[in-house]
This record gives sequence, C-alpha cells and structure tokens, in this order.
Amino acid sequence: MKNRNIYDKARTFYAEYTNVQGLAPKSPVTINGLKVGTVSEITFHPFKKGILVAHLNLNNDIQFSVNSVAQIYSPDFISGKSLKINIALDESSIAVSGDTLIGEVDTGIMGMINEQIAPLQSKVESFVVNTDSVMQNINHLMSDENQKNIEESLANMNAVLSKFKSTATNLEAMTSKGGKIDSIMTGANTTMNNLAQISDSLQAANIGATVAELQRSLESFNMILDSVKTGQGTLGKLMKDEVLYTNLSNASKELEELLREVKEHPKRFVHLSVFGRKEKPYEEPVDE
Repeated sequence: MKNRNIYDKARTFYAEYTNVQGLAPKSPVTINGLKVGTVSEITFHPFKKGILVAHLNLNNDIQFSVNSVAQIYSPDFISGKSLKINIALDESSIAVSGDTLIGEVDTGIMGMINEQIAPLQSKVESFVVNTDSVMQNINHLMSDENQKNIEESLANMNAVLSKFKSTATNLEAMTSKGGKIDSIMTGANTTMNNLAQISDSLQAANIGATVAELQRSLESFNMILDSVKTGQGTLGKLMKDEVLYTNLSNASKELEELLREVKEHPKRFVHLSVFGRKEKPYEEPVDE
C-alpha cells in the first residue's frame, strides 16, 4: 500500500485486430464522444500469428459489458485514427480490467468509397478485357483474307437481291390486271359461269323425268327378251321350236328351187292350148 495510489482508477483492456489502419499509441479512446483513456501500445499477439493487440488504458470507472466493441475509426479527414468503445446493451457480464473486447474497424468515408469503387473497378477491368478481345476479333475479321470473303459474300447477296427484285417484278406483272394469273382467274370465272348456265339448263330439261322414261323403256325391253327366252310369241316360238324352224327352212329351200325351175323352164308352167291339146304331166329332171 506504500507506493500504491488508492484513488487510481486506471484499467487495462485489450482488443485484437488483423489491421489497425494506422492506429498509434497515445490515440484517444472515447465512449459516446467522451475521452476516457488512450492507447498505451500496440503489440503482436504472442500466440495468434498476424494478429495485433491494442492496449487500452481507461482512467475512469465507467461500467460496460464484456461484449462491447472496440472500434477503430477516423473522426475526420485530417486527424489520425482513434478508438471508440461501442457499449453493448446487455449488462449480464461486466468487463473488468484485463478482459479482451471485440475488435472492429470502421471503414469510414474512404472505406465506403473503396467498397463502392471495388465492384466498379472489377467491372471496368472486365470491360477492358472484353474490349481487348473484341478488338482482336475485329482485327482478325479485317484481315485481307476475311475482307475478300466479306466482299464475295456481299457480291453474292447483291446478286440474290437482284434476282429477288426481278422475281418480285415478274410476280407483280403476273398478278396485275391483264397478267397471266389475272387471265387464268378470268378464264376460271368464265368457265364457272358456263358451268352454272349448263347446270341451270340441265335442271330446266327435267333430266329426272327423262331418266325415269328411259328406265321404263329398258324394263319393257327386258320383258320382251324374257318372253323370247321362254318361247312366248311368234319370235319366241321360232327361236324355241326346232321343228318349226326346220319346216320353214325346208319350205324356203323348196321355194327357191321352184323359182329357179320357173326361170329355167318357163314353158313347163305356162301352156297355151289352142286346139284343146292335153297338158303333159311334169317329169322330174334327171341330173346327169
């Protein structure tokens, strides 16, 4: 107790950072804007590689949670870095001297600018790379060989367009009044009109009655044929009666012979008797 100030309220807390952003010893430590201490020193963590430890000396007895955050920030554009303690709302575990608080770095305005510029920078770099690739493709496209191919393609396209124009002109001429298609359509209309007139004439001629009359005539003819087939009537008997046919055939033959005899020997059949001479009987000629 001899060399100890019983009224000394100084306490030491620690905060860990991967980058202190230029925070230096003797930088002020504030709570809600009130200076409550300073940064006594900054050292490397004895066990964690690459971790920096800020030693915070507080000279008052203000109480805050062990979950509070020791944040490095920039109070303005001119001053250096400072450190402020953002008190946590929970008071379940009060921080005591020697505790390690949560270390955090406030990016500030410059940090915010850098965060906004970083994606833009990435996009610009990507745009530059793509532009370079496009320019290389354009240079390759504009080579002598490709230029020749492009000229040939354009010439072929012009020829195709010229033929298409000619075809369109011919098609317009064909479809215009007096053209081939118009003449075909006119002829088709005339033919259809003639067909309509013919159909009207056929309708007026009562084709149905004519067909019915023809049907009746055919039925009558079929009846006649049936009667002939069954031997009815003179024609039917002549076709069916073989004896009658034979007799008629013989009679016709005898009549033919008689006529021939009359022509050859008329005196045998025409006889004049002036003095009452008797007629000689007919004798059958003997064939030699």
